[in-house]
Amino acid sequence: MTTSTQTIDNAILDTIAATDPQVAQIVRAEAQRQEYTIELIASENHASPAVTVAAGTCMTNKYAEGYPGRRYYGGCAHHDQVEQLARDRAKELFGCKFANVQPHSGAQANTAAFMAMMEPGDTFLSLVLKDGGHLSHGMFLNFSGIFYKPVHYALHYDKNHPQHEQIDYDSVLAAAKEHKPKMILCGYSAYPRQIDFAKFREIADEVGATLMADIAHIAGLVAAGEHPSPFPHAHIVTTTTHKSLRGPRGGLIMTNDEELNKLINRNVFPGVQGGPLMHIITAKAVAFGEALKPEFKVYQQQVIKNAQALASAMTEHGFRITSGGTDNHLMLVDLTVKDADLTGKDAEKWLEDAGLITNKNGIPDDPRSPMVTSGLRLGTPATTTRGFKEPEMAMIAAWINRVIESKGDEGTITAVRAEVKSLCERFPLHH
Repeated sequence: MTTSTQTIDNAILDTIAATDPQVAQIVRAEAQRQEYTIELIASENHASPAVTVAAGTCMTNKYAEGYPGRRYYGGCAHHDQVEQLARDRAKELFGCKFANVQPHSGAQANTAAFMAMMEPGDTFLSLVLKDGGHLSHGMFLNFSGIFYKPVHYALHYDKNHPQHEQIDYDSVLAAAKEHKPKMILCGYSAYPRQIDFAKFREIADEVGATLMADIAHIAGLVAAGEHPSPFPHAHIVTTTTHKSLRGPRGGLIMTNDEELNKLINRNVFPGVQGGPLMHIITAKAVAFGEALKPEFKVYQQQVIKNAQALASAMTEHGFRITSGGTDNHLMLVDLTVKDADLTGKDAEKWLEDAGLITNKNGIPDDPRSPMVTSGLRLGTPATTTRGFKEPEMAMIAAWINRVIESKGDEGTITAVRAEVKSLCERFPLHH
């Protein structure tokens, strides 16, 4: 079956193949993998053909160090235009006054934000990685744990508590009072519930801290009004531009504070980066334009419906969903209730062989290592982009259950892989 995406990819690949058939062959294989497997990794999505093509334009050929109107090289007029357009669309999309679209990634956006808000050695308060945080929120091998002092708040760990495995705001307040952090950080990589940004700001104000929100995972939901916004509560907001926002891989920093904006700009360039990736900024502008359209809100509404349908179906098959469900685009599946010996590492491998792409993930208070884990993280941005709705979520849950209950049986995996491919053919990418 030929799709619009495949047609575009084939035209691009023919160009590559004329010079480098080896690379073209690898990319062609990846295009086929994406076309005929189901992407369930919560941090991944399928960018539109317009975004993909924009990222491969001649905008890559220019050094544009500095900012619009203040470049260190000549010949930047069109790059000024596209960067300003991306800024303006980001501001409109998220309802903020200032936006820096130059960060190459979410982690680099976080690096610049940390440098804008703290001095090396300062204390900041965040959720620990094992409970759903992110490596750039204080992991000891990351810049955030090397140059700053992370302290942490907790989730509720009480099975009888109605908010079991959700953020314990009393713990946030207690830790803030004890440690007097320079900054409090919220926003997570594996947290399935809504975040109370207003409550975080209240706590930050009580201890004289600034508030940073990393909304990389939920940015698309926020932009569409399907998750509460961190504005006006957070002093600085960072995000990636892929994931639920469905743009190119990159970062974004936003604020309503003019002085903080000056610090952000200086810490992005020349603080942590040199020349911006202007082809990616061009693709960001396209993606932000797509997200401003009414159909993007409908898409995000379906992302949540699909996540809740998938979580419900997984529960019916005997899996436990941490925190009891999901309010957003992702869920954490506790595999140990199904099988005490089952690991996320094994499940991920079996499911990938069956055409279901997931990632092993620790569950809250997981006794296993991050390379083994007791859980899976599942997300619905990519499946929703593909056009799947609630009936397809039920099919996916049934396939996951079949593969896991078979313990990786080769015959079961082969059968499921064929069924997955058949469904993918019914819902070609960007049809």
